[in-house]
Amino acid sequence: MPAPLSADAIVTAPKVLLHDHLDGGLRPATLIDLSGQIGYRALPSTDVGELARWFAGSAYSGSLERYLETFTHTTAVMQTRESLVRVASECAQDLAADGVVYAEVRFAPELHTEQNLTLDQVVQAVLDGFAAGTVAAAEAGHQIRVRALLTAMRHAARSREIAELCIEFRDRAVAGFDIAGAEAGFPPTRHLDAFEYLRRENAHFTIHAGEAFGLPSIWEALQWCGADRLGHGVRIVDDIEVGRDGRAHLGRLAEYVRDKRIPLEMAPTSNVQTGAANSIAEHPIGLLTDLKFRVTVNTDNRLMSGCTMTSEMTALSEAFGYGWDMLQWFTVNAMKSAFLPFDERLTIIEQMIKPGYDRLRRAANVVAPVA
Repeated sequence: MPAPLSADAIVTAPKVLLHDHLDGGLRPATLIDLSGQIGYRALPSTDVGELARWFAGSAYSGSLERYLETFTHTTAVMQTRESLVRVASECAQDLAADGVVYAEVRFAPELHTEQNLTLDQVVQAVLDGFAAGTVAAAEAGHQIRVRALLTAMRHAARSREIAELCIEFRDRAVAGFDIAGAEAGFPPTRHLDAFEYLRRENAHFTIHAGEAFGLPSIWEALQWCGADRLGHGVRIVDDIEVGRDGRAHLGRLAEYVRDKRIPLEMAPTSNVQTGAANSIAEHPIGLLTDLKFRVTVNTDNRLMSGCTMTSEMTALSEAFGYGWDMLQWFTVNAMKSAFLPFDERLTIIEQMIKPGYDRLRRAANVVAPVA
């Protein structure tokens, strides 16, 4: 196996992020500051280092439900326009500093209305924050474009309302729709009305599926709901059997996912934390990459997982020996799968991603792959 790439080099590579939760990526210092401003006293610590360690420790529970409980603290401080603008702006700046050139960041508007903000006001505040953060990132020498995905909660009954919000804001940097939350007991088919509405409106949507629950969740997301992408989708490996000869035999669903080039929004560290994989080295991303599924690399929740795009790619390089060619492949996969017009995706690939990786290969004296 070749020597892994260094984090110092990977941070300079252009990256594309499709699966990142706004309320899962707050800076610990910001969480402490905002808690103090509103008198929120339930934080387990007001020390930045201790708080970061608490989130990471809680996330390594092996349970998606326990993992989701940590969001109580972050959403508690994201209930005003000012706090939403700040968190969104810092999100854009942090991603840009990590080398992300395009990101789709998701959040659930319904979780931010406890102080009487309307859903429209919540969305506008986040979009304003992304815009401010993009400007600040440019001033710091980093170029990024951030768009939003509006999430509905699987256990709630507001998915049609959130879907309509997506259409209302589709020309104002809202890229599409998502559903999230505990999978078990809350199948995506509970929200068919929202998905049918989105399809009629020619809108894009992704569905959290195949993370804590298995193949039925993936099958429903695709064949009943019509998802464009799968949030995680890691359990598609349950439909793949590797024989003693090392050859992989794909079941009907796995074959369909690969043949249709359905993007898998994989988040290795998060999947290990929630028990969807035992370790990075054992993560199905290795097999799925070998089989040329449309694999993408993502952070999911940067605070809870204590990760960045750089740390995720570094971990994959260490576990699987991936070099610049494979990291470019993941990045191009993600850009191809973005909810952005084709010509704009192509521009980012040709003008930012490919030149960026060519520069890194030249610095390492590596020959570029044949396109």
